[in-house]
Formats: sequence, C-alpha cells, structure tokens
Amino acid sequence: MGDWFEVRDYDAAGRIGELTVPRADVTVETPALLPVVNPHVRTVEPARMEAEFGAEILITNGYILYGSDDAREQALSDGLHDLYDFSGAIMTDSGSFQLSEYGEIDVDTREILEFQHDIGSDIGTPVDIPTPPDVSREQAADELATTQERLELAAEVETGDMLVNAPVQGSTYPDLRERAAREAYGTDLDVFPVGAMVPLLNDYRFDDVVDTVAAAKRGLGADAPVHLFGAGHPMMFALAVAMGCDLFDSAAYALYARDDRYLTVRGTEHLEDLDYLPCECPICASHTPDELETCDDAERERLLAEHNLHVTFGEIRRIKQAIRQGNLLELVEARARGHPAMLDGYRALGDHAEQLEATDPATKDAFFYLSGESAARPEVLRHHQRLERLDADGEILLTEGDPNAAYDESWRVVPPFGPFPRDLSEVYPLNAEVPERLDERAYAQAADGVARLAAANPDVDFTLGHTGWPARALDRVPEAVDTYELGVDDAFGDDEGEADDERA
Repeated sequence: MGDWFEVRDYDAAGRIGELTVPRADVTVETPALLPVVNPHVRTVEPARMEAEFGAEILITNGYILYGSDDAREQALSDGLHDLYDFSGAIMTDSGSFQLSEYGEIDVDTREILEFQHDIGSDIGTPVDIPTPPDVSREQAADELATTQERLELAAEVETGDMLVNAPVQGSTYPDLRERAAREAYGTDLDVFPVGAMVPLLNDYRFDDVVDTVAAAKRGLGADAPVHLFGAGHPMMFALAVAMGCDLFDSAAYALYARDDRYLTVRGTEHLEDLDYLPCECPICASHTPDELETCDDAERERLLAEHNLHVTFGEIRRIKQAIRQGNLLELVEARARGHPAMLDGYRALGDHAEQLEATDPATKDAFFYLSGESAARPEVLRHHQRLERLDADGEILLTEGDPNAAYDESWRVVPPFGPFPRDLSEVYPLNAEVPERLDERAYAQAADGVARLAAANPDVDFTLGHTGWPARALDRVPEAVDTYELGVDDAFGDDEGEADDERA
C-alpha cells in the first residue's frame, strides 16, 4: 500500500482526510460521496455532478461495461473520463454485486482488473465473494478464504498507477471481519471497502453495521481508507463516519427518484405524501410537490434525483464541519433521534467507546450531554481511565455542592464523568454542558467514576455528597465510600454522628 491517504482531523473515529488518486492526478477530500453512474442510464450527468454538486469522485460498474459490446468498445476507445466527461477520480466495481445477486459472473479477477485498467479506471476492484449476513460460520470462513486468495492475486496483477480495492468480508462474524481486514491490509492493495453491507442497510440493522465496521477497523491500520460499500442514504452517514468510514457510494439518489422517493437526513418520504418540500435546495426552493407530480416522468425523476444529491452532498459537508468543530457525536445523536433503528446504531457505537477513544481529540470546544447515550461517549471513558493518574490523599469530599473546609480537599462531582479536582473544572470535557434533569445512566457513570477513583486510592477516605442520586446509581458506589444527600442527610449518617459533629 502506497502513501495514498493522510488524515488531517479526527473526532471520535471520524476523520477528514486526503485520498491521493495518482492515475487521475487528483486528491479527494474525505469523507467523500461516490455517486453511482449507470453506464447506460444517467439521471444526472457526471459533468453536472462535478460542476454543480462538488463531486470529486464517482463509481461505475466495470462489469456492466465489460459485458456490453457497445459500451465496452467505447470505454476502451475513449477511456472512462472522456466517456463520462468527468475530471475527478473514477472507481469501478468488478461484478461482485451481480455475483451476490445471480450466483455467477463470466469474468475472473485478473481479467476484470486488467479491463478496468484498460478503460482508464483510477480505482479498480477484484472479484470478491460478498458473503451475506447470518450465514453459517463455515460458509463465511470458506468464502472469506476465497476472497483472500483473490486479493493476493489482485496484488500481483500489473495495474500501473491504478489503485486497487481490497474488500473486507466475513459476514456478521466480528472475528472473521477483523481477520479479513488484517489480511487485506497485509496485501499491497490500497482502499478497503467493507463489503456485503447492503442487506444489513436495507433491513435497517444499523447496530450490526456498527459492529461490523468496528471489527474491520480493528484489523486495519490507521492509514487505511475505508469504504462502506452500498451505503447511500444520508441518514446514516454521520454514524458511519463516527465509526471510521471515509467513502460512501450512492445509487439511492437515482433509484429512489425513479420511485418518486424523496431523501431527507431523517429518512425517506414519498412525494405523494408531501404537502411541502422540507428542504432548502434549488429544486425544493423553486417547486412545490404538486408541480413535481405534474412533470412528465423523466423530468420528475431528474428533479428528484437532483434534490437527493443536494441532500446527500449537504450531509457530507455538514459532517466535515462537525468533525472540524469537534461535535460529530452531537450530530450523530441528532440523526439517531430520527429513527429507532438509528438509535440502536448509536447505542452500538457506545459499545465501542474504547476503540473510538484512541483517536478522539483530548480537547474540543464543548461537550453537550443530550441523553443517556452521551454517557457512553469516549470522553467519559477517557476521564475514568485518567482518574488513576490523579493524586489523592487524606480525607476527600466528592460533592456536587460547595467545598467543605472540614475535609482535606473537596473535589467536584459532575455526572456522567464523576469526581475530579476543582481546578480542572474549566478543562475539556469537564466543563460540559449538562441538563438539570439528568437520566439515570449519567448518575450510574458518575458512580462508576467514584468507584474507579476509590479503587485506585485504597488508603484515602472518600465521602460522596450527592443531590438525589437514584438508588441504583448509589448501589454502584463502593461501601468504603460514605455517602450523604446534600441538604437532607448528615454527612455520615446516624452511625457516624460524632464524626459529623466534629466537622460541623
């Protein structure tokens, strides 16, 4: 693998990067959307995608070009860039999707890679085996072995300066996905698509998507550009980027338009159900639903496809800005509230907080606590891990209230982070914005922070002064830590009355 990919900014595992595509002599900023261009039917011309929508890269199906006499000869004669009138990077697929749909294709890896090179593709793809979800482990392992053999063959094919994809398979077995990614990364290939994701995406199994991507990322190096194959709906881009995906290919903009479906970042609407067009793009600003419905079929399809592209590219820009500002996870949470399956995905993201923490910046502008899912963010995990570094001695009050001079020190306690010295109060993320009405999970995480601090300092006497923490959160506080409710209980309860009197 060459030095084709460089990361400039991180937030969680999301990143803004630069993918250098030498054959096209362009650099693509990631996260990036690759609109799918059908070799035979172009709802929106690639030249317009580049000029009006800002497309820097697109994807087309090399296998369809290979199997079509007219298109094949024109592609070989003119090259893809002239054929599509597109100066950005062009990726080609190999027919693996057709293989998954129909069971066989009439081309092998060497032949299709050489064809992709000959038509001027900038990023080619070998013929991998897209193993669907939920198959037997034996089938997943066998097909993975075949895919790996083909990747090793692909690394031997003379492709000049054309980059080559190394798809990561393994079905819904995280250990197989991780192994597949590690083996793919060990080849001399360049871009790493997480494959066979369309069935999970179509079934809105976003939690499984997150787990699958997380497994693949564990097997890849930090310099590996990751393509989430088949992910074209803007509602899930922020979630996938937060997990570490860099490239997305969208046929949805055209396929949905063909069926009068209207994309939004919260889901999909049918044109016939809309009284208003809830979007600021040029199409929606200049048309009403009734006007679109009275267009002829081809014009309506084109206009809806353009709207769908505007929404999709707009979300990519929004994600980049969120990464730059350090609030990507707030955007993910906003998207998660648009659909129950997205919330499942966001909760699955929290299960991988330790993985996200490895690249999450230590300082940002702000931390907004928005729900119980915010308690699982990598910033909370990082604070808990760093509690062991703090110097603690004597008798320390951990309190949500004011300091108490009767103790050697009074530390603050802020759910969901837990305890910390007061002089860290203005340090990110302990300067977090939290609502007054917190949920139980925030208190539980704060209690875990207290427990971790106490475990790291067994010779220190800790007392927790809290404001109405739920019983289940208090149950997580170690018995060695005395607790009392501010404004209600004595500092040590009835059994410690004398000590309490001394501190009064």
